[in-house]
Amino acid sequence: MLLIKLGGSIITNKKKPLSAKRKTIDNIVYSFRKINEDFVVVHGGGSYGHYWSEKYDMHTKPKKYDPKGVSIVKNSMIELNTIILDSFLKNKMNPYCLPPTDFVMGNKPINRKILEIKKIANSGLIPITYGDALWYGNKKSYILSGDKIMSLLARVLRPRLSIFVLNEDGLYTDMKTKKLIYDFKDEKIFIKKTLMDVTGGMTRKVAEASKMYKMGLKVFFVNGNKPERIVNAITRKKFEGTLFR
Repeated sequence: MLLIKLGGSIITNKKKPLSAKRKTIDNIVYSFRKINEDFVVVHGGGSYGHYWSEKYDMHTKPKKYDPKGVSIVKNSMIELNTIILDSFLKNKMNPYCLPPTDFVMGNKPINRKILEIKKIANSGLIPITYGDALWYGNKKSYILSGDKIMSLLARVLRPRLSIFVLNEDGLYTDMKTKKLIYDFKDEKIFIKKTLMDVTGGMTRKVAEASKMYKMGLKVFFVNGNKPERIVNAITRKKFEGTLFR
């Protein structure tokens, strides 16, 4: 099984609120037709969820946020998720919308529900979930990031490969020279600051990916503008990006 995260920076234009990169999404999804094994997709919020999260000052810490903000964040994520689902359908694949509330209660994962995702993926459907504003309890809510969802699912599903699809080639040792880190080994890295990202941007991705590879899992950061690299990593074990292993 594979676990694939479509980052908000690759599926939306973070410099322009509520703008999806539809052509980029279609190109990436089209490349998924070459995958001949079960996989699960997670996507971020980009200029949809992150835009409204910032506007209403919502974060990953449970708190009594403005109910209007919670509603608008959730609605925006449904809108973006629909664009992703439609792209899969257009490319003759069978997406299965899986809101995070299907497998998370409060901020705790429901392992038996996560195990059910494997059965869904094995049935010919492609489970697709996303970062979202979630109810925590006691009038509190919080933002559950797509990156956090990746490590929650990975712990239970144990994918053979987890892929973070980015708007960059991977991680760099230096942003000026863009010298790529091909193999990640807890070394010092320089992380590009991401616009409109209350869930931690690249810092969060590295943190969650590090948790995953410390579970004994293989994690790969790849540029989604070159979708053939995603397929090559899956089918040919050719890794053009940053590999955590």
